[in-house]
Amino acid sequence: MRYLLLIYADERAQADVSPDQIERLMKDWWEYEGWLRETGWHRAGEALQPIATGTTVRVRDGQTLTTDGPFAETKEQLGGFYLIECDDLDQAIEAAARLPAAPYGSIEIRPIQEFEVPEPGS
Repeated sequence: MRYLLLIYADERAQADVSPDQIERLMKDWWEYEGWLRETGWHRAGEALQPIATGTTVRVRDGQTLTTDGPFAETKEQLGGFYLIECDDLDQAIEAAARLPAAPYGSIEIRPIQEFEVPEPGS
């Protein structure tokens, strides 16, 4: 089963991190990703640019409306994700709990909705 691990943390708290702390944190992330690959669960993963760089698109009455960030004030912002494929929710929870952001942020686990793709010409 495929799951998306959505990584939330407070961007403001990360703004005061020193270069030495960043180096140590990145080491933790690279080790985590290595473990995820060793399990065979890794399918994709990316860090996201800060929330202020985002754009929201809405279409209302045929008009495309865009809004630049920052968006609604929240304590935690979506900062990245991993797409994993494992046997069950217990394994997805294990993967989420090992994320380096888990001790200071939160990880949302979302199962991927699988759809049957119709045959061409059906």
